[in-house]
Amino acid sequence: MIGVVNPLRPIEDFLTNLLEWLHTTAGFSWAWSIVALVVMVRLVLVPVTVRQIHSMQNLQAHAPEMKEIQQRWKGDKQRQNEELMRFYRENKINPAASCLPIVLQIPIFISLFYVLKGFEREVFPSYPGSSLDFIGLVNITQPTKDGWGPLLLVIYVASQLTSSYFMAATMQKAQRIMMMVLPIVFVPFILNFPTGLMIYWLTTNLWTTGQGVVTRKMMPRPNLGAQPKSSRTPPKEPPAAPATTTSKRKPGVPTTDGTAPVNAGPPRRVKRKRSGGSKRR
Repeated sequence: MIGVVNPLRPIEDFLTNLLEWLHTTAGFSWAWSIVALVVMVRLVLVPVTVRQIHSMQNLQAHAPEMKEIQQRWKGDKQRQNEELMRFYRENKINPAASCLPIVLQIPIFISLFYVLKGFEREVFPSYPGSSLDFIGLVNITQPTKDGWGPLLLVIYVASQLTSSYFMAATMQKAQRIMMMVLPIVFVPFILNFPTGLMIYWLTTNLWTTGQGVVTRKMMPRPNLGAQPKSSRTPPKEPPAAPATTTSKRKPGVPTTDGTAPVNAGPPRRVKRKRSGGSKRR
């Protein structure tokens, strides 16, 4: 019988070797080696993160135009999607770029789950005298629900809400609500996760929060009024020229547009009636 091939096995082996190197060479404990692992992963993802930030700012700058397209074709979802895709291509917008850092971390997250699942049995015995504790509160291989794990869980939820706030800044209202609710919905599922996995994701959220604060100071939001119109935005019609031939002007009165007053010519002579009320023959 042919064994099942694990596509994440190379990532699991790499993470195991990296954690062992951080523990033996850098002198970190196993828990702080996980924190150092997060820092290294996020540093590698810096170019992708910068692209994510620019993509979110680009989406925010073109949000009014995209909303106009959605309103115009709200009765035809297929045409609406086609017009939005065309708008993305013309303005070089990649909506998926904002989710790329998270997507790239999912294989690492799953691989670390399996590494920690067999860590106490496969790796830990080779390093006698080492400790699996994190700041004397939790064991990185035990479920999150044990010991002081629920405290980490509360910090995780708070950090996830904060990081989701920065990530969902350009999303629609329904999407923002979903991003803020998901961390709470996931709580029952992560109670049995190894605490070390919780430390990894907690550190990632804290990094994302700090990154959002720094980004808002160093890369301010674009000025929407200064953004150039896209090729799909109709140009404004030029103002109509003031009428000069049909309007009546009083003689000798200067015009409001700066032109010369109308030449009235010689004054018209008015005939006076004779006294006595006699009729003119």
